[in-house]
Amino acid sequence: MERENWASRLGFMLAAMGSAVGLGNIWRFSYVAGENGGGAFLILYIISVLVIGIPLLLVEVSIGRKAQQDIVGSYKKLAPAQPWFMVGYLGVASAFLILSFYSVVAGWALYYWWGYVTGVMAEMPDIGYGGSFDAFITQDYAPLFWHALFMGITMLIVLVGVKKGIELANKILMPVLALMMIGLAIYSVTLPNASEGLAFLFQPDWSVLEDPSVYIAALGQAFFSLSLGVGTMMTYGSYLSKQHQLPGATVGIGVMDTLFAIISGVVIFPAVFAFGIDPSEGPPLVFITLPEIFYQMNYGAIIGLVFFTALSLAAVSSSISLLEVPVAYVMRAANMSRKLASFLVGVVVFISGVTVSLGMGRWSGVTLIGDRNILDSMDFLSSNVFLPIGGVTMALFVGWYFTKQEAMEASDLSNQSIGQLWYILVKFIAPLIIAIIFLNSLGIV
Repeated sequence: MERENWASRLGFMLAAMGSAVGLGNIWRFSYVAGENGGGAFLILYIISVLVIGIPLLLVEVSIGRKAQQDIVGSYKKLAPAQPWFMVGYLGVASAFLILSFYSVVAGWALYYWWGYVTGVMAEMPDIGYGGSFDAFITQDYAPLFWHALFMGITMLIVLVGVKKGIELANKILMPVLALMMIGLAIYSVTLPNASEGLAFLFQPDWSVLEDPSVYIAALGQAFFSLSLGVGTMMTYGSYLSKQHQLPGATVGIGVMDTLFAIISGVVIFPAVFAFGIDPSEGPPLVFITLPEIFYQMNYGAIIGLVFFTALSLAAVSSSISLLEVPVAYVMRAANMSRKLASFLVGVVVFISGVTVSLGMGRWSGVTLIGDRNILDSMDFLSSNVFLPIGGVTMALFVGWYFTKQEAMEASDLSNQSIGQLWYILVKFIAPLIIAIIFLNSLGIV
């Protein structure tokens, strides 16, 4: 079976940006920044992206391009008869687990989008937006419909193929998403007291840096925002031909991903301060707090529609990269066609997501890891265990298993002065920092 390739370097960059830009930028970044003091957190986050995020992004893409295989096949090809490939299975499992709960949350975004299309969300529910949200997610069947619809969209794009499905979708999704987010940001800064929100985001309160957890939060957000360690970037890198230069592309992806996160902050924080909301509201910020804000705004129904359209588009661009990881593996390992692999993996992810959705209601008493419900358990396992192990393994593989010359050649840095710095970061600094994140998330550090 002939391996597919991207039609262009721009197509790869847009697809990789689509993978990185998702609910993590718009939903997660806003509440993590809010909980960790705003401006000082933002500076730490940008430093983390530059020092750890982009170097590791280059590592992951370069492994995929060198091997021209899925995440398991890449390790098997580059390190035959070595146990490195076992971590590839962790990557497949990570993508599977993340997509299982990601598609449920993305289904909620689609539900809100439809609510603004029909005008239902424009009216304040009798039980308030918080009560309405809780009533929706604890139902048995309604959330499953939106979860199924979202997974159906994701499966359709992936089964069409790399060029006509994933690449074409991102060439449409990413520019539209960028325009919508920029438009929302421009509107947000015109709101009364918007300057307070901008000050919160851009004027550092250095006192928050006395709390070590802020550093860990910034590193973690940078790591997870760029989709590192799960295998999406390795899989996407495997569709690149040798003539495409990697360093410039990975820097571009990292910078654009960070810009999307900052723009989402500009969209959300001025609005939050304009209506006297606490910026550290946490995860409910998008599904409860923002609809309350939109309700109070002039033209709030239109703003809400644009926002949840953008959120849904961002979710789709990320979900197709998550689905591609197990699909690429199944296609090679089982010698299966793309259409059949996409359908089968998509159905299994949907069934796994059913347990997540029911875990918000009927099965809310079910706890798997500690006192966490099904969604939080999947999130904890994938984000705090599988991803750091995947990320540190990639760094060790290129930094220690490859010779220095092999690492430089694989990443197109042989003749570039910054190559030495990149190699030191990947070989020594990144594994140490990821290990700290990992141990902190487990409560050891």
